[in-house]
Amino acid sequence: MKLLVINGPNLNFLGIREKSIYGNQDFKYLLSLLSEKAEKENITIDTFQSNGEGEIIDRIQKAYFDGTQGIIINPGAFTHYGYAVRDALASVDMPIIEVHISNVHKREEFRNVSVTAPACTGQIVGLGLYGYILAVDGVINLLRQS
Repeated sequence: MKLLVINGPNLNFLGIREKSIYGNQDFKYLLSLLSEKAEKENITIDTFQSNGEGEIIDRIQKAYFDGTQGIIINPGAFTHYGYAVRDALASVDMPIIEVHISNVHKREEFRNVSVTAPACTGQIVGLGLYGYILAVDGVINLLRQS
């Protein structure tokens, strides 16, 4: 089983930016969590991070052809206005889980709207980095049910 985890703008600054919201663990720690989870589940988890919308779209489209079976995405700020990211997600036929480290529904009003969520199978918010692990479990479960 091959999954792809995509992280959007500023997520490479975990542990640096707004620690009171995103926590003290850095991006390298998130990657290690995902690597450990992949090993435990005996699956492949590819990771990708970009601050550029076009690069994220390109990676979603590449996933369609490279054997990826499910996507976990934290679109960052593109969540709220990234219609092109939304369209790319809608174009691939596989389970997709949107993840947000913070509870976006308890934050600024503009963060309450996700234009990408309707193209996703589900959404996990507010559980910190553990949300990524739950998303992996969710995608695995969805793939095993199909």
